[in-house]
Amino acid sequence: MATLREIRRRIGGVKSTQKITKAMKMVAAAKLRRAQDAVIAARPYARKMKELLNHLAARVDVNVHPHFAVRPVKKAAIIVVTADRGLCGAFNSNLIRAAAAHSQRQYGELQASGAVKLICVGKKGFDFFSKKGYPIARKYTGLFAALQFGTARSIAADAMAGFLDGEYNRIDIVYNEFKSIMQQRIMIEQFLPIAAADTPGTIQQSQIDYIYEPSSGAIISALVPKNINVQLWRILLESNAAEQGARMTAMDNATTNASDLIHDLQLSYNKARQASITKELLEIVSGAEALTQSS
Repeated sequence: MATLREIRRRIGGVKSTQKITKAMKMVAAAKLRRAQDAVIAARPYARKMKELLNHLAARVDVNVHPHFAVRPVKKAAIIVVTADRGLCGAFNSNLIRAAAAHSQRQYGELQASGAVKLICVGKKGFDFFSKKGYPIARKYTGLFAALQFGTARSIAADAMAGFLDGEYNRIDIVYNEFKSIMQQRIMIEQFLPIAAADTPGTIQQSQIDYIYEPSSGAIISALVPKNINVQLWRILLESNAAEQGARMTAMDNATTNASDLIHDLQLSYNKARQASITKELLEIVSGAEALTQSS
């Protein structure tokens, strides 16, 4: 059985850890509120821009626009959006597994030949895939501490340049979508070429005649890069909010588990202390009886 001093030391250590997890939970909660407001504000704009692009794409020949060009996939890239930090439950590990599984499932032969490269957004994904020997095309770390639209624009510009220059024939993106504080959903989407899929609403809108100035082709050429920037910005906001929600939940669970552990240790301490007192009493009684018998 552990000594009283050892149990007291363990209780003190768990209490210190509990203070840290509680503080991290409060920090994550504050960041979550800001991140949640940002992603909720960005979603309608990103959705409407995508609808507008689909509406225009339904009225023009998208094959003449390079961002829509579907080519035989001989070289591919996957943008993997993870966090820069840990202590957020299975947020990073689940997404990393999903990205690795998607690469193997979608590009099995290409991956074996090294023709599938990863664009890592977030330190955790880069650390894992670089250690495993995956080809890393680019990495972007330290951006979630002060997330800005310019960062998304820079990443999107690099991805578009790689696609248009023929470095990649297709680019996918894997990220966590924010659903609620306790729930994130892993999303795997085609990033480039843009899939001009017509939704029922888009088809209905495309039947309406509009006057385009200067032309629908010119508008779509100008709109496509902006749309890619906006969609990537929304994805980064989704991932940031999901990360803070996962960290808040993980730290809340850790704080609760620490309380349970302290309770169990306190019971062990009380039992050990009671056993120690009982032992001392028995020694005193035994000593008294020995003195009585000797006299």
